[in-house]
Amino acid sequence: MLSVKLMVTLGIALAAYFVLILVFLKNRAIELRYTLLWIFSGIVMGIMLLFPQAFRAFINLLGITSTMNGLFVFFIGVLIMLCMSLTSIVSRQTNKLRTLTQELAILEKRIRELERSTSPKRSGQLPLHDFPQIDPDQDQGIDRQGPLTAQGHGDGYDV
Repeated sequence: MLSVKLMVTLGIALAAYFVLILVFLKNRAIELRYTLLWIFSGIVMGIMLLFPQAFRAFINLLGITSTMNGLFVFFIGVLIMLCMSLTSIVSRQTNKLRTLTQELAILEKRIRELERSTSPKRSGQLPLHDFPQIDPDQDQGIDRQGPLTAQGHGDGYDV
């Protein structure tokens, strides 16, 4: 049987665990769908804390005689499941990133080909660098108080 002091300490640690998950979720450090995995593991820890006799019965069914050995086996199994789940998530993200990178490279190649096919030498157009540049700091005769309107009241109809 767990001592009251140990149960209180574990309860405080479990509460801190859930607060940490909620802080991560609030700050968008992790997404909700990934948070569910951690919440589930916290619930399992809470059940084990509240009903230690059920855990002892479970490990006795598995043939483990020592409670500490049962805890180690159980939590090693939980950690392996968490690692497998996170590895699956990372693999999916890697595949998405690879696909996006390949699509971006294809689009950049198409843009370069289009730029080459519409070069100024072939189409008779002036290159962009030959057009006069407008200095935004220089007064171009633009009223800085707003657009001119038909009535001069700023109703949105430009003259």
